Amino acid sequence: MEAVHDCVVKLRSNPRRRRDTVCVGCGAGFGGDRPMAALKLLERVKELNYLVLECLAERTLADRYQIMMSGGKGFDPRVKEWMSVLLPLALDREVCIITNMGAVDPLGAQEEVLNLASTLGLELTVAVAYEASSGTFGNSIYSNESTGVGQGRSTYLGAASIVHCLENGKPQVVITSRVADAALFLAPMVYELGWNWNDFEELSQGTLASHLLECGCQLTGGYFMHPGDAYRDFSFEQLLGLSLPYAEVSYKGEVCVGKAEGSGGLINYSTCAEQLLYEVGDPANYITPDLVVDFRDVKFHQISKDKVLCKGAKPSNPCQPEKLLQLLPTESGWKGWGEISYGGQECLKRAHAAEYLVRSWMEETYPGIEEKVISYIIGYDSLKTIGGNKDSPDKQVMDARLRMDGLFELEEHAVKFVKEFIALYTNGPAGGGGISTGQKKEITLQKILVDREKIFWQANMKRSTHPCSQSQKQATNVDKGQMRDQQKHKHPGRGAMGTQHSNTGMDTIMPSAVPAPSGTKMPLHRIAHGRAGDKGNDLNFSIIPHFPGDIGRLRAVITRDWVKNAVSPLLDSSSFPTDRSVRRRNDLLEHVTVEIYDVLGVSSLNVVVRSILDGGVNSSRRIDRHGKTLSDLILCQNVILPP
Repeated sequence: MEAVHDCVVKLRSNPRRRRDTVCVGCGAGFGGDRPMAALKLLERVKELNYLVLECLAERTLADRYQIMMSGGKGFDPRVKEWMSVLLPLALDREVCIITNMGAVDPLGAQEEVLNLASTLGLELTVAVAYEASSGTFGNSIYSNESTGVGQGRSTYLGAASIVHCLENGKPQVVITSRVADAALFLAPMVYELGWNWNDFEELSQGTLASHLLECGCQLTGGYFMHPGDAYRDFSFEQLLGLSLPYAEVSYKGEVCVGKAEGSGGLINYSTCAEQLLYEVGDPANYITPDLVVDFRDVKFHQISKDKVLCKGAKPSNPCQPEKLLQLLPTESGWKGWGEISYGGQECLKRAHAAEYLVRSWMEETYPGIEEKVISYIIGYDSLKTIGGNKDSPDKQVMDARLRMDGLFELEEHAVKFVKEFIALYTNGPAGGGGISTGQKKEITLQKILVDREKIFWQANMKRSTHPCSQSQKQATNVDKGQMRDQQKHKHPGRGAMGTQHSNTGMDTIMPSAVPAPSGTKMPLHRIAHGRAGDKGNDLNFSIIPHFPGDIGRLRAVITRDWVKNAVSPLLDSSSFPTDRSVRRRNDLLEHVTVEIYDVLGVSSLNVVVRSILDGGVNSSRRIDRHGKTLSDLILCQNVILPP
């Protein structure tokens, strides 16, 4: 069995530079990404050395833990699907695949891939790197080596365990447990470029590249196109043709990010700036297990339609975190929810009546429990993008879908809620239909900082065995060839794609050269763009002016009070507030804090709003648990810029 290692930073012994430049691609930016998009990147970027599949988030980690505790798979169940699509060509191109699809059972994922390889007649080595028992270092806090620490604890590991695998076995696949997103990409850079853990300048640039890549197509035009916005609008066809990103990183720390030549989508200053600030919190202290990096002076320079040069990342002080972030699954109660639709005349008032009835019925049995429930009208105010302005008369709303969502301490409360909601069919206002309900036990991930020396990791490698017979292998090779031919037919090569998107040059969307007017009320989206993300119960959004020179005037407008006022509708517990619910909202608003950071390199603001996401993605009762739609709540606010 492989030795157990603690997470104390240890310098590499005489690291060797294997390449002057390494090319690392992102094949997946989240668990629901598209295997065929990864295959296209693998087919079209011949320089790729590594393909990283980043498929694990706090929500998916909690889900996998719950599923495994119920007897299901603790690893990503799509790992077989992904590897079936990618392995044949990756092996042919000698591209190593690195992924965190192991989740809370990386050893199980390793066996799944090995079995698949044997079935396909592929000979390969699959390494696994995972948080491990403390072994002889002290009392073990683990329940078993596959599921991680006792009670499902999972720590964000750094790149060292992956580098160890690459150094000691030259695997074709590396599967990990909860490794920090950036570390998945940084590890092959460290290994190939001969970096050591005290090469802070180079590691900072490598971490910049890793952060830009980790969310996949968010760097190359995905989650960016916005019809009606002159600075972000482009065709559906251009969006359809977008490419996953890759980075070319030199041993000196030079970074260039790009997309497949001639592909659709977009990679430029604006897309890079949005991804740079995405969920980073304080840009002067972007914390990873390997390094703390300062992104404030990062700049982007377009060098071609498909490539952007990235400079300016530097180590913070201190530059390495003393503690690691650990996640502890914690029961947060029972969720109960229901939806019902009303249409036509006064449908909004009927939805109001339905909400009133369900709350009142719950109060009859459990006094005070209605405060555990929030409600909203899907298509009217569920995303709060209209803020506090509900001036539209009821008659303009002809299609109202009421959703009520409660988080209760006891299962019986959730069960009761569902029963009362269903009763609307015969006991509610006229014309209600399309009821759907559900209940579920919710798990949140409590965050704890733990000393490095108390966290351990382990790695092992296995080679696929029992390959199929020669005749089976020949048949498999024929199948692989047919699959590649089919993909080439469905997705033409560079020439065809280049022709299809010949009008999508690098100047399609660039920061405006014209300053925004002063003294005129206008929506913020005419002046700036941005992206919203979450970290636990905290919202993180960026404000990036189309004209960089507008940042000074924006800074005068975007104050802490302005931000609190903009996000305050999120704390409404009902589409039809009462005096009591308004007081509750105001009480909650007292606990909300706002931090605003200047990011000089991209002339932008990064805003963090604490305690605004209803407990965070794993327990939130809102329709958008992540808060990603809140970028438009912010950008729809009217502002008046000073001279």
